[in-house]
Amino acid sequence: GSFGRPHRPALPGLDTFTGVLRHSSEYRRPDDWAGLRVVVVGGGNSAVQIAVELADHAVVTLASRGTIKWAPQFVAGRDLHFWLRVLGIDTVPQFRVIRRGGRAPVLDVGRYQQAVAAGRPDHRRMFDRVEGDEVVWPNGLRERVDVIVLATGFRPDFGYLRGLGALDGEGRPRQVNGWSTTHQRLAYLGVEDQRTLGSDSIVGVGSDARVMARRMSTTLGLRRPTLLGR
Repeated sequence: GSFGRPHRPALPGLDTFTGVLRHSSEYRRPDDWAGLRVVVVGGGNSAVQIAVELADHAVVTLASRGTIKWAPQFVAGRDLHFWLRVLGIDTVPQFRVIRRGGRAPVLDVGRYQQAVAAGRPDHRRMFDRVEGDEVVWPNGLRERVDVIVLATGFRPDFGYLRGLGALDGEGRPRQVNGWSTTHQRLAYLGVEDQRTLGSDSIVGVGSDARVMARRMSTTLGLRRPTLLGR
């Protein structure tokens, strides 16, 4: 699926960092780094959530390349994805490529935006480079850091299909709405933007599974699809 391979960008000097370097997938508890100086890299949901939680236990800076985009988690008492699905917005092609053209907004009930606005965590533009145990900020300030957390997302983990020629140059499946464009009987589930904005999450995978099961039954000449669960 979309979240199988943690993405660790090649930031300038990151390989020289002598402190603790972790990806968000390795984050467990905020008190693990209590009292330490921590920089969380990223501007998406995981970065903001981790940074806000850590800010109660450590001195934290959230470093991102741009401003943080915000969106309400709930609208009129229902989850935002509910409205996207009901209104059909999540299946419109130009909306489905929002995340490819830029960072997806951080879904918030108000807590996270308020915390960042209050400086807990401190939010800064991305540092220029890392040198040993220091980060160098765009204004030239050098600061010692104990921990860097890379909340920089994931990449698909479809390496086991590489020999089939089913993947593009970035390791993403060549597919349309979950169906392989290279192999007649190869299908995918849980792929980012497969059919909707929520295709790679529990919000959208159920409806995708039903559509795929119906199509697969037709492809294989079955009478009807067998769907387990809801």
